[in-house]
Amino acid sequence: MKICRVVIIAKAPLAGMCKTRLIPALGADGAAALAAQMLHRAVRTAIGAQLGSVELCAAPSAAHPVWQTLGLTAALDWSDQGEGDLGQRMARAAERTLARGEHLILVGSDCPTLTAAHLRDAAQALRDGKAALIPTFDGGYALLGLAKMQAALFTDMPWSTSVVARITLERLAQTGMPVHIGPTLHDIDEPADLVHLPPDFSRLVKDTESHIAQDLHDA
Repeated sequence: MKICRVVIIAKAPLAGMCKTRLIPALGADGAAALAAQMLHRAVRTAIGAQLGSVELCAAPSAAHPVWQTLGLTAALDWSDQGEGDLGQRMARAAERTLARGEHLILVGSDCPTLTAAHLRDAAQALRDGKAALIPTFDGGYALLGLAKMQAALFTDMPWSTSVVARITLERLAQTGMPVHIGPTLHDIDEPADLVHLPPDFSRLVKDTESHIAQDLHDA
């Protein structure tokens, strides 16, 4: 049975540089704190699925000191996303994983309702000769699983639009490969998405909003 590697495509939770669309609701520091919490959740979920190696594909470089401040588990493999658009960065991660003979599950850190069970279902689909995809309500996807490289899934894609999952599925259909499609989940990208955070995230958001309100009052 082939090993399945989970690769987390992640941006460092630096204030003002991550989750910028949440800044109007949470402030730069609050958005970064939420990004850090979601990253920890993604790492725990991937390791908890017990599928094989878990790799954090990092931007900026894994050598950036911010990564050392997060207290992430030593069980992670690390790699750099490198240059290019999202498709180019994901394609490099996919190509090197699949070239090693491993199955691949690509995820981000923006979907805290993605569970270890979702990952295990995707891994089973790969063993059954299928691809795997978990769509999100904004038209993207939270997970992509592949057993062989499909370069067309990463090129000329209108990233961050509402048609990414649809086009990805269309291109997979053109290969003749069956696809396991998981339940549609919520990414946390916009202020309106905050209502979809799991209950254990609520205190962070409420505390951040309270601090912002107090800062505005003091001003």
